[in-house]
Amino acid sequence: MRATFFLSAIACAVLTFAGALTAQAPQGGRGGGAAQGGGRQGGNPQATFPAQQRPPGDPALIQRGQGLYGVQCRACHGADLRGGDIGGPNLLRSQLALNDLEGELIGPVIIGGRQTPGLPAMPAIQMPPDDVKAVAAYIHSVQATMRGQGSPPPGAAVELKVLVGDAAAGQAYFKSNCSSCHSPTGDLQGIGGRMSDPTNLQNLWVGGGNARGRGAGTPRRQATVTVTLANGQKIDGKLDRIDDFLVVLTMSDGAQRSFGRTGEVPIVEVHDPMEMHRRMLTTYTDRDIHNVTAYLATLK
Repeated sequence: MRATFFLSAIACAVLTFAGALTAQAPQGGRGGGAAQGGGRQGGNPQATFPAQQRPPGDPALIQRGQGLYGVQCRACHGADLRGGDIGGPNLLRSQLALNDLEGELIGPVIIGGRQTPGLPAMPAIQMPPDDVKAVAAYIHSVQATMRGQGSPPPGAAVELKVLVGDAAAGQAYFKSNCSSCHSPTGDLQGIGGRMSDPTNLQNLWVGGGNARGRGAGTPRRQATVTVTLANGQKIDGKLDRIDDFLVVLTMSDGAQRSFGRTGEVPIVEVHDPMEMHRRMLTTYTDRDIHNVTAYLATLK
């Protein structure tokens, strides 16, 4: 069986651009500062960065990007883009984000991920190009309103009200959709007390984080893989990498093995504990998310 493994996480898992977004943008081309984009109609030729120079974006695209950012990015980068609880960098002063025009610099970091020593890892997120552009448009719309580089958006601080759902309805939803893998007296016992911040609690369960951890940045469970060779031998291990031509795994003794793939040989079976969470992401409604969060908050 051919399988494709996506190392993604939502809610938190989210869009942690890590060190890549705090690195200096490339010189010349699109990173050329005020000279780039200054002639765009409706832009601000006196602004320093292309993100500030561009004319106002499409309101519908920005609104869609704001929704995507709220699910995929907020836990790491914060509701105001200044960095979140997991330690994602400040996108208001990120050189890469400021010099991005339509997602061409941000997109590769989202899709490819990035690991920078001393900073939180940016997991790879399988985000369609149109969604990348929408997220970039939202980020740029906030950057364009800055009073100064790194400043928060103008206006009063946003107070997020997360506990607005029906706990009883959330309990019913949990029993129908989540109880086959999770238990309020098992892995989720006392989660409402351990996760005192309801925003982190919501990001944690939507993103499928480890409920026994102390915060939303707890590492996710590792996907495993079984490779069945032509002679019937089975090799099991933690999945490191997979594509149409190669599968790489680490066995229980720490040894890493790789196998070339030609069609359905060898047979590859991926066991991904996050698969159900990814499937359910397309089915959640805002009401479902609010209700389940309200229910989990009662598990003291």
